[in-house]
Amino acid sequence: MRKPILLVCGVLVLAAAAFLLFGRDGTPGDASPEAGFARDMAIHHAQAVDMAFVVRDKGPAREIRSLAFDIINTQANQRGMFQGWLQQWQLTQASDQRPMAWMSGHGHGAAPAATVPAGTMPGMATPQELTKLKQAEGTQAEVLFLQLMIRHHEGGVEMAEGLLKLSTRSEVVSMAQKIVDGQTGEIKLMTELLKQRGAQPYPSILKTS
Repeated sequence: MRKPILLVCGVLVLAAAAFLLFGRDGTPGDASPEAGFARDMAIHHAQAVDMAFVVRDKGPAREIRSLAFDIINTQANQRGMFQGWLQQWQLTQASDQRPMAWMSGHGHGAAPAATVPAGTMPGMATPQELTKLKQAEGTQAEVLFLQLMIRHHEGGVEMAEGLLKLSTRSEVVSMAQKIVDGQTGEIKLMTELLKQRGAQPYPSILKTS
């Protein structure tokens, strides 16, 4: 009798694991890359929107104000889509899993381990950096915003590229590719805006190979 019992237990374990990855109707499950990406990217986007509001309210140069406006609108809309997916998949907006757990074992760690601890989303500004941005004025605020946002976008690109390696779900893959393309283009723009202000980006957190 022991073998049948062990077999049944094994089937139940596999079924439970499958449910975490795929819901009852084949939608992404709670531990799926799609769910982790949606949850983490919603938080990641929220910080970008917050930083854009901070610099916008400082009365920056027209091109910085326009960039901030674009980031606010684009990333707020995308964040709403992430949250909508989770609701559609009947999943919670938050999880007890560590940030970036969905990329575990799939090549995460493109950023230097010394600057991005395990379980931390790449590119995120620290509380100290956010305080410095809020306190900065004039050109100093513009430069710091651009430096922080370039690194933030690099983190978003890394996360989106990670999802592209793990998922074939069409709407999620399409969004991830839009993030890669859109934020890569904005990185180039922000790098040029920094150059015009006699400044350089922080060292890139993206792999060069």
